[in-house]
Amino acid sequence: MSRRVPSRRPAESSSLPLFGSLNQKSKASPILSVALVVVGAILLIGYSYSGSGVSTSVRDSLSGEGVSCTLEVQHAIPVLKKVYGDSMRKVLHVGPDTCTVVSRLLKEDDTEAWGVEPYDLEDADGNCKSLVRKGFVRAADIKFSLPYRPKSFSLVITTDTVDYLTPKYLNKTIPDLARVSTDGLVIFAGYPGQHRAKVSELPKFGRPAKSRSASWWLRYFISAGLKENEAATKKFEQAATKMSYKPGCQIFHLSS
Repeated sequence: MSRRVPSRRPAESSSLPLFGSLNQKSKASPILSVALVVVGAILLIGYSYSGSGVSTSVRDSLSGEGVSCTLEVQHAIPVLKKVYGDSMRKVLHVGPDTCTVVSRLLKEDDTEAWGVEPYDLEDADGNCKSLVRKGFVRAADIKFSLPYRPKSFSLVITTDTVDYLTPKYLNKTIPDLARVSTDGLVIFAGYPGQHRAKVSELPKFGRPAKSRSASWWLRYFISAGLKENEAATKKFEQAATKMSYKPGCQIFHLSS
């Protein structure tokens, strides 16, 4: 998906020698016909991803091994709105490819959204660069305190980040994410054995993802003095069931 396919105008296809030769043959190979249909479908899919605000790293994750929680959160937004209601009015998303999430949130009524990209924005598309220029998205190292005052946002959502942090930095990062929120922190984390960085992504993340179970996270939250928002967790499970939403990542709701 990361390779760009040169575009062709539809009018030019009739002048291609390949199409001319096919028309001249009365007995075209059925295998070749099927192959042409498959190629056309691939080109259409590639076109649909171009200009969608999804950068190459997220596109690669679709064909790679594991689950992208950044893509997952976009599917979970309707459920989160059911759970948090007015708390979704001012949201901060922290994670790679945050431009896609911010763009999605900004389409919601009465929702303001900002994003923090913890890695880089070198492969950002035009939509993402526009969000950066307008101040909606910024790059920042989440191993250090975020450049926001306490309680700057009603809700903070983080994806594809905590799996790559050692306990040393988790002890700084997660409490800091809770610090800048008023109504809660939602963490999307990978399931053990399912959410891993591909070899090609290791230079960006610096280390492979940790396979941490739900029980590990709950023990960590207690040891770090972080309180799970049990009411939000229960509401989320009920809303997810009602809306037939099955999470592909682990989702934790913490109090601010």
